[in-house]
Amino acid sequence: MSSPTLGLIAGNGQFPILFARRAKTQNYRVIAAAIRGDTFWGLKFFVDDLVWISPGELRRMFEFFKTRDVRQIIMAGQVHPKNLFDEKIHLDQEFQKLFAAMQDRKADTIFGAVAEKLAAEGMELIDSTFLLKDYLAPKGTLTHRVPTLNELADIEFGFQIAKSMGGLDVGQTVVVKDKAIVAVEAMEGTDETIARGGRIAKQGAVVIKTAKPQQDYRFDIPVIGTKTITTMRKANASCLAIEAGKTLILDRETSVRLANKAGICIVAA
Repeated sequence: MSSPTLGLIAGNGQFPILFARRAKTQNYRVIAAAIRGDTFWGLKFFVDDLVWISPGELRRMFEFFKTRDVRQIIMAGQVHPKNLFDEKIHLDQEFQKLFAAMQDRKADTIFGAVAEKLAAEGMELIDSTFLLKDYLAPKGTLTHRVPTLNELADIEFGFQIAKSMGGLDVGQTVVVKDKAIVAVEAMEGTDETIARGGRIAKQGAVVIKTAKPQQDYRFDIPVIGTKTITTMRKANASCLAIEAGKTLILDRETSVRLANKAGICIVAA
């Protein structure tokens, strides 16, 4: 009996490799579309087949998956926002038609449109946490240090702001200090938001990352990992608050160890 097949649209970071490794342990064949300028080259060692595409080659990606009889696909890893605006990147006819039909270019709008195109081609975009439910953050404090009263106040305040931003599909992360919003995530991503917030707050900032109120788990789900903690340490941020059961923690053991060493508190609420 042949192994079931999964397609993988791979962005940057550890997420695509984490998924590919887990899928292989579950006896899936993994067929990956890797994005030039984003996907880690080493992904090829963890998948059964891989093609490199530019961010604008939508038709080529569809054909690649179809010729390999891929019916279910997940998205894992961020595609850098510069790829949406780089004039050097050529958008194929399929992508041009997709963009022309959009009312805006919010993340949910773009990825939702891609999901609809995949469905029209006979392929289903599925939950990105598929096979990775055990990587979702458990409720409680994950580090040795618990939040201070001031940090708890900032978390409570920041969660409301992050949820509001997520509801507008602006971003998922806010950086707060003493109930002042010092940085809000847009297209630059979590790490750059933390770095910017750290430059303003100087030290002791609280980073809050939540799912959107109507989170579509097929794409753009909240993810943290060792890079998040390293960025927080460099920014002199003191506490990371995430949403329990809705945030993936990549390499949790190492992330918590790095946070403990830096005196950073991680709490999942």
